[in-house]
Amino acid sequence: MAAKERTLSIIKPDATRRNLTGKINAKFEDQGLRIIAQKRLHLTEDEAGKFYDVHRERPFFKDLVSFMISGPVVVQVLEGADAVAANRKIMGATNPANAEAGTIRKEFAESIEANSVHGSDSLDNAKREISFFFAETEIVG
Repeated sequence: MAAKERTLSIIKPDATRRNLTGKINAKFEDQGLRIIAQKRLHLTEDEAGKFYDVHRERPFFKDLVSFMISGPVVVQVLEGADAVAANRKIMGATNPANAEAGTIRKEFAESIEANSVHGSDSLDNAKREISFFFAETEIVG
């Protein structure tokens, strides 16, 4: 049996602007992930910079931060069997042109940058990213 895991998901500004939160949440839930914490917020430039600090030296960093503060996001903790891998499969490839049919990015992304969702890429990053946005008391399993 697959291990129960937690992962972080962010519904990005392009998706919240188009009122897609419910449709995206349905994809997570329909594929067996439970949303055990969720909040809508507007990231500050400082918060977005700290969250994406791992990319600070990459050429896309400034554009990524600008995009992530351009509107509200929905941050959430997803829980389920192999949640990190399951969420990445549900999201689809970073480039929506390469994403499989039925994935969030294939259906909703506007571009590689405005690709509607972020998901942790490893268990270690999931733990770090979850603790960035949520206190343990906010996560209700």
